[in-house]
Formats: sequence, C-alpha cells, structure tokens
Amino acid sequence: MNEDHTHSFKDAFSKFLKEEKLEQVYHEKRLISLWADIMGPAISRRTTRVYIKEKILYVTLNSAPLKQELTHSRQKVLSLIEDRLGAKVVEDVRFL
Repeated sequence: MNEDHTHSFKDAFSKFLKEEKLEQVYHEKRLISLWADIMGPAISRRTTRVYIKEKILYVTLNSAPLKQELTHSRQKVLSLIEDRLGAKVVEDVRFL
C-alpha cells in the first residue's frame, strides 16, 4: 500500500514556521510589508516608518491631524490588521 506523503506548500511552510518558532516573526514582517495595502494610499503616503517591538506596532506619521485621527481609531486599525492577516499579530498600535 502506498501512502500519499505529499503536502501543499502552504501546509509545509506553516509546519516549518511552527516547528522553528518563527510564526510571530513571519507575521510581523508580513504586517510591515502589507501596511500600505491594509491602510490605503492616503495613509501610506504619510507614513514614514513602521516597526514592531514587543507586540506593539509603532507607526511614524508626518501628519499631526492624521496621527490624532488614527489614535482615536486605534481599535479599527487593529481590526483591519487582524482581518487581513487572519491572526492577532500585535496587541496595540501607537502613532508617532
């Protein structure tokens, strides 16, 4: 009897990330690279830096009014991120 030992690339990659304890790092890097897509062109044009430290997303903006608006919409931003990535990657977001 032959057993089918084939796996999809996605399954194999997920297994690799889990075994090597790299899931969080992968999701963090993916979030940073997708920031412009998640937030759209208006916000991405005003974003100068995006980084994650200790499960907190830091976003540096060059527009004070936008910073204020996004600070008040923090939960919506977190929801957009979670919806897009399908996982809770960060616990909070801070706009600088």
